[in-house]
Amino acid sequence: MARQPKETPETAKTEDGTLKKPELLDAVVARTNLKKRDVKPAVEAALAVLGEALREGAVVNLPPLGKLRVVKTKPLDGGAAVVTLKLRTPKDATVAAEAASDDA
Repeated sequence: MARQPKETPETAKTEDGTLKKPELLDAVVARTNLKKRDVKPAVEAALAVLGEALREGAVVNLPPLGKLRVVKTKPLDGGAAVVTLKLRTPKDATVAAEAASDDA
């Protein structure tokens, strides 16, 4: 028997419009119908790999998300940094996002 999704990715963000890791995990669980204990390590590993690649200045091309590249970096105290990214979304993703916002 298939599990029923708890929420759709559109409702996964918090009230202020922020998508945080717990909501991301719940959305992935809903989309994949996998158990959270199976999803969590994979999502956390993927986020760690993405973070490392962006800190190293790599261009990250991940369809359907798009192409991410570092525009500038500003080091902060304590080893943290502010990284400004540029995201280029695929043409079909932009059209789909605009259609979804028109429906809302």
